[in-house]
Amino acid sequence: MQNHFPLWKNLLILIIFGIGIIYSLPNLYGDDPSVQVSSTQAATVTQEQANQIESDIKSSGVPVKAFEFKDGRILARFNNTDDQLKAADFLRDKMGGNYTVALNLAPTTPGWLRAVGAQAMYLGLDLRGGVHFLLEVDMDAAVRQAEDRYTDDLRLALRSAKLRYQSVAKDNGFIKVTLKSAEDKPALLSLLDKDFRTLDITEPEAQDQVWLKLSDKEEREIKKFAVAQNMTTLRNRVNELGVAEPVIQQQGVNRIMVQLPGVQDTTRAKEILGTTATLEYRLVDTEHDVQQAVAGHVPVGSRLYYEKNGIPILLDRRVIVTGDQIVDASSGVDQDGRPSVNISLNGVGAAKMGKLTQANVGKPMAVVFIEYKVETKIVNGQKVRHKEKVEKVINVATIQGVFSKRFQTTGLDSPQEARNLSLLLRAGALAAPVDIVEERTVGPSLGQDNINKGMLSFVVGFALVVLFMAIYYKLFGMIANLALSFNVVIVVAILSMLQATLTLPGIAGIILTVGMSVDANVLIFERIKEELRNGHTPQSAIFVGYDKAFATILDSHFTNLVVAVVLFAYGTGSVKGFAVTLIIGILSSMFTAITGTRMVINWIYGNRRVEKLSI
Repeated sequence: MQNHFPLWKNLLILIIFGIGIIYSLPNLYGDDPSVQVSSTQAATVTQEQANQIESDIKSSGVPVKAFEFKDGRILARFNNTDDQLKAADFLRDKMGGNYTVALNLAPTTPGWLRAVGAQAMYLGLDLRGGVHFLLEVDMDAAVRQAEDRYTDDLRLALRSAKLRYQSVAKDNGFIKVTLKSAEDKPALLSLLDKDFRTLDITEPEAQDQVWLKLSDKEEREIKKFAVAQNMTTLRNRVNELGVAEPVIQQQGVNRIMVQLPGVQDTTRAKEILGTTATLEYRLVDTEHDVQQAVAGHVPVGSRLYYEKNGIPILLDRRVIVTGDQIVDASSGVDQDGRPSVNISLNGVGAAKMGKLTQANVGKPMAVVFIEYKVETKIVNGQKVRHKEKVEKVINVATIQGVFSKRFQTTGLDSPQEARNLSLLLRAGALAAPVDIVEERTVGPSLGQDNINKGMLSFVVGFALVVLFMAIYYKLFGMIANLALSFNVVIVVAILSMLQATLTLPGIAGIILTVGMSVDANVLIFERIKEELRNGHTPQSAIFVGYDKAFATILDSHFTNLVVAVVLFAYGTGSVKGFAVTLIIGILSSMFTAITGTRMVINWIYGNRRVEKLSI
């Protein structure tokens, strides 16, 4: 029998269609505007706190649609975004900095669908609303920071090797080492060959000098690491903000795109994403006169800083611990009620802090706050971005006893500053400063308008295709329309299973898939009609039509697939979204337009004598 599928093939096709229906269903259910509350500390929110929060929201006069407490997190659902925003503002004021209050869209998917892992697609920024940032990583600053680290490491290595030197300083991209005696030069070269192989060595005419420079390979690795580390840090910071479904992608060599769906407070987002803040702990230099340092005579091994009130202070050049050794930080108050940050260090930092405090009990230690600030100024009628590194001593305290892993930092101006600093320290310091070079805000109403227009385009395009196929190809056209519907269902189901983010270009990809799907059926049906005109029987025409048209369909779909893969490989942002939808649509249409329609036609015309086809 030519037009007959075995039972296993029919069952397999039906199972695939069934799975597609189940996993596409969650997209028919809407979302509730909601507020999520979670703790920023290691401990989770308790049931008693959840009950109190529920009572507080209701007492504030904001109607709550539903209130859920699960896995230490609170989710309050509301009827509209106005109630959502009112509740979020109320909770932020009431909960304080030790809790994250995040706006969210909670799906209303039934429990039986959630039980099988069926979830709706995420909506992108253009459909849901939110903020879009394009950040540029300062590659030159990353290289300068690496040069500073190598300079400090060189000084320590020379001291450890007991090689006397006059200076180790940066100059025009070089780290210039000047020894006290040229006789130590072979020992220095041996040390460099052993521990500093990533630096290129230049020997000038002066016999007591060696010039070092970052190799091209090392510089490329530093820049690559800076972008990768910044993306990780930005993800951590976004998680601290509590934003659902963020999009963080690299664009080009030195740019990072950040999209925060649902966020409307751009000021708060810019503070958290663009701030490069960290802490350094240093001993205070009490042996030298600070006034001489102010006059320009800074002792070797010390650095001149200024406290917040402008008073100069000398600190040891050696850093005890830095922000990258901080594993946890939380805001709070000290015994006098002043804002503070509770610090927890990793093993390396704790060991260094414990060793230093044990040897320096009774001596003062300073906390240096480091931040990069970017200002846009008008120079000669043009906007010029000016970047400044701000270093200030926020606290000087006497070491009263030995401490290592956990301690408290005070000297902050306000509880808000303490909360922001603790958030940044928890998320990690940026490997290099970033500048916000592009900023866009999409309102929720505009996002809904985009959804409505996108759905209208889809419905109109789908209806026109269905009408044409039904009129022109009769019963075969209706079968193609059925396959077309299942094609859309399968595409949506796969996107939902992948938890992909649907954007306007993604909707365009689905609409394009509709046209491409029936294109395959048009080729098959026209070949069947041609075979009928050539005198073949209906059964033979069906078999030959599918068999002979397959090669042409495969070629056309393969070329489209190649273009879609190229778009995905080299495109960014919305282009990738379009490409993903198109790739899935092409593969799905090959299955539904060929295998799906063939199965239904076999059911109708197979295993019986047919005199005429409704085509």
